[in-house]
Amino acid sequence: MSSIRPNHDQFVELLQSTDEGPVVMLNLLKFKERSSDGDSSGGAAYGKYGDAVVEMVEARGGKVVWSGRAEQILIGDPADDWDVVVLVQYPSRRAFVEMVSTPEYEQAHEHREAGLERTVVVACSPRSVQLQELGS
Repeated sequence: MSSIRPNHDQFVELLQSTDEGPVVMLNLLKFKERSSDGDSSGGAAYGKYGDAVVEMVEARGGKVVWSGRAEQILIGDPADDWDVVVLVQYPSRRAFVEMVSTPEYEQAHEHREAGLERTVVVACSPRSVQLQELGS
């Protein structure tokens, strides 16, 4: 399976989460120099995916919270650099799963795979806790 998609265990874990509240997906994106279809840059191919998916996200009550260029690795291996960071909020994990399970999403995903060299996506839940409680 592609490293651009979650593996089976990761997807099952997301589906089995008991958290029914909103989820923010932290996306770290590294683009290919040229898209695998050869038609454009990796960033341009990913842009086609993004244009289609933003509509899908918003139709499910979600939104792009923030996106921007990743400029410097402050802590960590500088070789693991990223081009773009995107935060996308969904009303629930279920809304996310429903979206990525549609034929329309699968069609758009082809552009994502064509454009991305690598990615990390982290599901994040809002918490009202003190910093010292985070390690517990």
